[in-house]
Amino acid sequence: MPVTLYFVGVINIKMKIKTTLQFLLFMSLTATNCNSDTNTSNIKRIELEENWTFNMEGSKQVYKATVPGTVHTDLLSARAIPEPFFRENEKLCQWVDKKNWVYKTKFYVDSADLAYSAAYIHFKGLDTYAEVKLNGKPILTANNMFRSWKAHVKKELVKGENTLEIRFVSPVEIGLKKLDKFGYALPADNDQSVVGGLGDKKISVFTRKAPYHYGWDWGPRLVTSGIWRPVELCFIDKAEICDVYIDQKSVSSEEAQIYALVNLDNYQAGQYKLEISDGETGEKYATEKFDLHPDDTTVSLGFTINKPRLWWPNGYGRQNLYRFKATLFSNGKVADTKSTTTGLREIKVIREADSAGKSFYFEVNGTPVFAKGANYIPGDNFLTRVDTAKYEYLVKSAANANMNMLRVWGGGIYENDFFYELCDKYGILIWQDFMFACSMYPGNNYFIENVRLEAIENIVRLRNYACLALWCGNNEIDIAWCNANENCGWGWKQKYSPEQRKQIWQAYDTLFLQVLPDVVKNYDANKFYWPSSPLSEPGYGTNSGDVHYWGVWHGGEPFEKFETVKARFMSEYGFQSFPEINTIKEFTLPEDSDIYSDVMLSHQRSGIGNQKIKEYLEMYYPLPRKFDDFLYVGQLLQAYGIKKAIDCHRIDKPYCMGTLYWQLNDCWPGASWSSIDYYGNWKALQYKAKHAFEPLRIAVLQDKSKIELYVLNDIPSVSKGTLNLKIIGFDGKIYYETSFDTAFTFEKSTLIFQIDLQKLPVQIPVESSLLLAGLKSGDIGPVHEIHYFLKPKELRLPPLTLTHKLTKKDAEYVLELEAVKLAKDVAIHFPGIRARYSNNYFDLLPGEKTQIIIRPNNKSVVLTQDDIVVQTLNNIEK
Repeated sequence: MPVTLYFVGVINIKMKIKTTLQFLLFMSLTATNCNSDTNTSNIKRIELEENWTFNMEGSKQVYKATVPGTVHTDLLSARAIPEPFFRENEKLCQWVDKKNWVYKTKFYVDSADLAYSAAYIHFKGLDTYAEVKLNGKPILTANNMFRSWKAHVKKELVKGENTLEIRFVSPVEIGLKKLDKFGYALPADNDQSVVGGLGDKKISVFTRKAPYHYGWDWGPRLVTSGIWRPVELCFIDKAEICDVYIDQKSVSSEEAQIYALVNLDNYQAGQYKLEISDGETGEKYATEKFDLHPDDTTVSLGFTINKPRLWWPNGYGRQNLYRFKATLFSNGKVADTKSTTTGLREIKVIREADSAGKSFYFEVNGTPVFAKGANYIPGDNFLTRVDTAKYEYLVKSAANANMNMLRVWGGGIYENDFFYELCDKYGILIWQDFMFACSMYPGNNYFIENVRLEAIENIVRLRNYACLALWCGNNEIDIAWCNANENCGWGWKQKYSPEQRKQIWQAYDTLFLQVLPDVVKNYDANKFYWPSSPLSEPGYGTNSGDVHYWGVWHGGEPFEKFETVKARFMSEYGFQSFPEINTIKEFTLPEDSDIYSDVMLSHQRSGIGNQKIKEYLEMYYPLPRKFDDFLYVGQLLQAYGIKKAIDCHRIDKPYCMGTLYWQLNDCWPGASWSSIDYYGNWKALQYKAKHAFEPLRIAVLQDKSKIELYVLNDIPSVSKGTLNLKIIGFDGKIYYETSFDTAFTFEKSTLIFQIDLQKLPVQIPVESSLLLAGLKSGDIGPVHEIHYFLKPKELRLPPLTLTHKLTKKDAEYVLELEAVKLAKDVAIHFPGIRARYSNNYFDLLPGEKTQIIIRPNNKSVVLTQDDIVVQTLNNIEK
């Protein structure tokens, strides 16, 4: 691979900064905690994850602790609290967040360790208010869950046994004090203060901690504390590589111009050499010698890679990745190494005035990308329970469902690095919110500076990931307050005096229109910053920016409204469902099997939720009598509505260039807007989304008897195909059939066929027939689309005539199904057994056979023919 090298320079942080280049390099690299790859003779690293204990402050009862972990999970392991997710046990755990907790460990240091020039302890995540002592001496005070903390401890360490103690102060008690000091409450609609025993005292906004821990309309209130990310003890002699930033100045298929900006902590003056190489092949990209003095120092090495292998989003090309390795030498020996993996690509957010308003879409390597995906929330209320397997399952599920974007929503966390590594691997672009959602926040200097440092650290940590496409200031705050219009918003501002309103908006302006955009500009200048989601641009209204549409669900509007509500980028919309019966049984007892039981209501955090599901069911589906069937049909309802929305958004291409439904996943088991439940079971929506997001497919719109067929195409190289169209009865009778070649484009959806059912030579029994369209283009397809002419509740479905046969093949099972007549919305499960299905919630046409691959989560589980439960819309009890 041809490489051009050029050395830029070394910047000492204490030197006087005179040039723009020096300023930018300084601002780019001075905000990270050191954490390099390997132990060398210069550096020794020790993970402090063993031998931890904890106790409630003032109590003599001491328990073993797990690090990383949380107080709640440690108490659960000690059997000091019940499982919070079972039935209404959440209420029995509300005392935990009102107490202080003390964690302790002991570790040993020898003479060789003390001989190092420097030593520090790196706390990669403390949740949240923490006072840290080493051998009885204070070394650190923490106040932000989203930051890491570093304490130099060479003077505090002793030979032999050392004691590290962390006192976690109740976030509730501190929050109450901050609220009292502030003088009045700030809007925080999702803060479930009543569940926490606080009445109307909503305190979440005063603490830099995951907002959803205080409750949301899809999750419980469980306010955690603890050591939620690893702790590391480091000994250093000479210098350490703290960060390697691969600044992609210019990227094309011809060449990539790159600056490797390397931040060093230097403890010993001398001559050093820095080398940037390919971490896989060893090929050298750039190298330079320089003198260093004891200080933080930034080194910049520039080089060009010719004919780079570009990184593409899922469905647009390969996810090529480069591992760049920085090696620091002192006296000919390796002093430290640090590697970073990224993809070479150019991402832009295109906002250009056009005849309809102003565009809003992502362009990758010069290609417009229609964003297809969902909003992502943390995978558990107890974050350390989200292991690497669950992370990979969720991201891979998104990719397997033909998604290319996830929005990391602002009420959760800046995710662990492994999450972004997976998104790089699977081609999932990330819309990254800063952690602010649905609330107004204080604007005092202490709070603002804390947020500024939080933003710097997380930008520096995440900016190398190829998937990172956009930084967004917050979720739904601008639209909720609506400062420019007295008559819009969520009714927040009207509750405050003119002086209070001025103070609250000034805090918003400072945070989201000054501090955060400045931090993005200084530390990740290649990324686009968007102040709030949703947001429209002055003079353009909703014909610009992004939209959150909740007329369906909150507004009670029918699914057909998706046909007329337009957006340049639809970043939120959604509909609820219950999880499957196997999941319900994980947190209930048999007597809870009613959607209005106390337990089911406690796992439904949207106050209107259960009634809203029932109301929409009555609009579109037959109302089931049995509890199991209600859960099943509720999932069909959710999938029906959201697929309708996706179809409409994709038909609106290029006016609309993105559709992200709310939400991909759950943080606990219960009713929610998710398409994958807490235990990883794909709901009907996830299967339907996989189809709806296919890169090439047919979508159908119907207005009374008039039918329109559109080609939705996200493959630039495909522009023609053959369409086969049939109208068939549920018994297999063919009423109409045609086939023709057609052309279409990548740039927009293409209307390829129109038909009026009333003008066909044969009368169509719309209540017992369907339209089947199949499109084939070269090696792609045929991709099929089934369209029904009436709502599901109006269909005259035949009695179920479905046969099935289960056989075992290696570690998986094959289920063969055959239908004599239409079997609508076939859903399969095995009671009490978690499994993954290659397909589910599908229609089986008259005379059609299919095979479903089933993989039990537990490989030792044996599935039998008699255990299969098959649900269809044909045989539910009404």
